[in-house]
Amino acid sequence: MNLSILILLPLLTALVILPLKGLKQVRVVSLIGSSLQLILALSLLYLYWKERSDGNIATMLFENNYTWYASLNINYHVGVDGISVAMILLSSFVVLAGILVSWNVEKLSREFFFLLLFLSVGAYGFFISLDLFTLFFFLEVAVIPKFLLIGIWGSGKKEYSAMKLALMLMTGSALVFVGLLGLYFNTNTGNGQHTFDILQIAAMNISPSIQKFFFPFAFVGFGVFGALFSFHTWVPDGHSSAPTAASMFLAGISMKLGGYGCLRVATFLMPEAAHQYSWIIIILASIAILYGAFATMMQTDLKYINAYSSVSHCGFVLLGIGMLTKTAITGAVMQMVSHGLMTALFFAGIGMIYDRTHTRQLAQLGGLMKVMPFISTVFVIAGLCSLGLPGFSGFVAEVTVFMGSWQNADSFYRIATIIACASIVVTAVYILRAVGKAIMGPLTPLPLSTSGGSIGLTDAKWNEKWAAGLLIIGIVAIGVAPFWLNELIGPGAETLMKNIGKIVMVK
Repeated sequence: MNLSILILLPLLTALVILPLKGLKQVRVVSLIGSSLQLILALSLLYLYWKERSDGNIATMLFENNYTWYASLNINYHVGVDGISVAMILLSSFVVLAGILVSWNVEKLSREFFFLLLFLSVGAYGFFISLDLFTLFFFLEVAVIPKFLLIGIWGSGKKEYSAMKLALMLMTGSALVFVGLLGLYFNTNTGNGQHTFDILQIAAMNISPSIQKFFFPFAFVGFGVFGALFSFHTWVPDGHSSAPTAASMFLAGISMKLGGYGCLRVATFLMPEAAHQYSWIIIILASIAILYGAFATMMQTDLKYINAYSSVSHCGFVLLGIGMLTKTAITGAVMQMVSHGLMTALFFAGIGMIYDRTHTRQLAQLGGLMKVMPFISTVFVIAGLCSLGLPGFSGFVAEVTVFMGSWQNADSFYRIATIIACASIVVTAVYILRAVGKAIMGPLTPLPLSTSGGSIGLTDAKWNEKWAAGLLIIGIVAIGVAPFWLNELIGPGAETLMKNIGKIVMVK
């Protein structure tokens, strides 16, 4: 399979949209393009499994390598392992759901759908890149649309939120670039050239002192994207002001770029530094998990509840990476996929509620199950997945992280694991409170209504049902039968552990 199709398909779809004038045409083309993305991602999954079952044990499959800028040894080198395929599959689910949820966007609809599709170009390119320069290029491509989506189509303090997000993520990008250049200039391919190639760098013995110096740049830089404490402050403001689809993309895809980068670049290419700094990563991750959970408990706005809860859940990703065991790393990747689906579903449900009630304040909501049963059910399912109910993806991912973390016999690691486990109780409190207040109980009169708050409150439309159903299928598929995702991620996690295992003996 030619992986470049993953980049070209959304790019061509976005370009086809530009000359269109009718809203209906823009919608249909966007829907067809995003549906083809999902079909392509599922085809990639099938072909990947087929290659592995046929005995192909190569580190990366479907590789293509073309010279991009010969004098600096920059190549368009792409390929995938199971971790990449999982991220691509997640992205395709969220993209299609985001397009469906945005069906009724009328303000500059052509430009809106163009930016959504262009954002997916950056995500797919990032997940398949095996050249650090190419990876950084697509990371930047994925940043630009976020600023415009929030600044133009957002609500509340949208200009402030868009600017804050852009500045924070560009700062993260600058740190990443320093880390990548540090790796590049400390490699030697044997012919006097340096290299950005991930696989070549992984096979080299980069000096421990070099690793120790440049690891913080790469890890913290990517960590900014993944809500690393205390660089997470863009998350609540960005999510609260973004339109529904942009919130889904930000939490479901963009934040995963950070976790993936911390794993694929910082940890994989600088394993000795990862081992030396692991205790700091674990402390920051544990703080993020607890801080995010307690901060969420204090929120009264539905979007802020999901945004702060994302800080907590992304902490599990960084905790799994910091533990440096195969099971914990597998759990971290599973958590990225689970959180991407779950938080996209949560934001979709919140968007549906806001579109009908014109409020996100818990104090002004109540009894929505009586008038919006489907939307309320979506909200409840997202909440139950967030608190880790068995049968949903959140339970599988978090338990895998905990089990992998507990494999470290040292008391420091086990205390961190216990702290992370304790956050589940706090999560249950704020999720059950939000569900009980907004969904259950008597119907609360809304500020704009005149008789009981039920005027204009309709249930989900066809496009919203398809969007929510798609994400729920993914959540349940992982929660009920997690073995397929575990087997998909396994070879990639094993490759990571071979590098880390040179330093870390616990597996």
